[in-house]
Amino acid sequence: MNNFYITTPIYYVNDQPHIGHAYTSVACDVLARFKRLSGNNVKFLTGTDEHGQKVEKSADAAGVAPQTFVDGVSQSFRNLTALMNISNDDFIRTTEPRHIKSAQALWKKMQDNGHIYLGAYSGWYSVRDEAYYQESELVNGLAPTGAAVEWVEEPSYFFNLSKWQDKLLEFYEQNQNFIAPESRRNEIISFVKGGLKDLSISRTTFSWGIPVPGQEGQKDKHIMYVWLDALANYLSALGYPDKNSQDYIDFWQNSYSMHMVGKDIIRFHTVYWPAFLMAAELPLPKRIFAHGWWTIEGEKMSKSLGNAIAPASLVEEFGLDQTRWFLMREVPFGNDGNFSRDRMIAVINSELANNIGNLVQRTLSMVAKNCGGKVPDANGVDKDEIDMSFLYKIYVTEDNTPKDIDKKYMGCKFNDIMADIVAISSEANNYIDNKAPWKQKKIDERLMNATLYHLLEGIRCIAIMIQPFIPASSSKILNLLSIPIDKRGFGYLSSDHALLPGTALPPPEPVFPRFAEKGV
Repeated sequence: MNNFYITTPIYYVNDQPHIGHAYTSVACDVLARFKRLSGNNVKFLTGTDEHGQKVEKSADAAGVAPQTFVDGVSQSFRNLTALMNISNDDFIRTTEPRHIKSAQALWKKMQDNGHIYLGAYSGWYSVRDEAYYQESELVNGLAPTGAAVEWVEEPSYFFNLSKWQDKLLEFYEQNQNFIAPESRRNEIISFVKGGLKDLSISRTTFSWGIPVPGQEGQKDKHIMYVWLDALANYLSALGYPDKNSQDYIDFWQNSYSMHMVGKDIIRFHTVYWPAFLMAAELPLPKRIFAHGWWTIEGEKMSKSLGNAIAPASLVEEFGLDQTRWFLMREVPFGNDGNFSRDRMIAVINSELANNIGNLVQRTLSMVAKNCGGKVPDANGVDKDEIDMSFLYKIYVTEDNTPKDIDKKYMGCKFNDIMADIVAISSEANNYIDNKAPWKQKKIDERLMNATLYHLLEGIRCIAIMIQPFIPASSSKILNLLSIPIDKRGFGYLSSDHALLPGTALPPPEPVFPRFAEKGV
């Protein structure tokens, strides 16, 4: 399937963007960039979730109208995409007319199919989580997330979630990769097997939200439950309910669609969302991947501690690509991670500056000095075992795909992929030391030329492979090698697309400066 649809969760606008938001966005961006570089037709969506009681309260506290409040915070998330060099194709807001139309159409379809009924809700509700909880889920009177809950009694429309229990379990069984990682899959299956109750999907005690359709003449106006509203964004960005929309056809009916979410909202995406879609007789996404949370220097990130890290501060101090690299490199995706300033400096210096950056600088400087600033010629020089071993490691061939690239990307094995790239760069640095081109020059200049050519090829392949993670820096390296824009895809990772001897190269420039504390 050549179409690929990747989405971040839409970010809730009761607060400013922090490192957790940047983490999710960069992860989706890495996948989107990889898929584009692999020849896929990609749609990458992000956006903001702007309705609900929590937003209404935040706006009241700020002394502004809800729309004014969400306009400001939503813009800060747009700014985040620019700051982190996120290549999203669309940015959806739940206050947009296209989204309101889509969410109401989804409601109407479920209602027409007999899956929504009017009743009354009484139970525990968390404003912070915008979630309902059963008595058995409370821990010391709080939601499982630690949020305060309040007892709510009001008229409500219900979705017959209880009737979808067996269908959901059957779907999970038939689609083993729908929920990832495995620990989250087991958690959700256990939750569904424990029994599902019908879900309250409207509120009447506040007004900041999408009106339930068909309420003409009713006294109490119902507002759609914020999660039904929010989840519909994945469809509204594709033109739903217009099923003739090209985006809907390409990216919902005929694509590999993947939602990336934090582990705290996995239930909404893997229980409620597929049930809503089944009820509306719509296709389901192919995969929901839940990542972990970040702690900050070993402490839980929280407003009370005031330890949330603004992505802009990291980019300003360490650099954009350095920040992107660390976020994807530090922890296996799906696990919880810890942000440590000392660790970030160590990773930046050891992997980017001392390893990849050093390789590029050493090689290009030698080429500029000894080869007239042009790609040298390796023809006519026999390859020894060291050459053959090195070249085998850098090229993608039928029996050497470093190391099942697509499978690792789709499994969100970003940490492993980056480790493979760093290992190849380390091999290249060892190759320089083993071949010692400065010594070869004294023996036979052709030997030196061959070694430098092989090193340039290694750098070319490394630069192509790092593009999803650090696009600006990889582009700089590829420019230094005079690689045309249309020859930078993953399909060019073979000797068939090797550098052309005699190609003029621009003067070398440092790519990854070593980070040093000020005053050190």
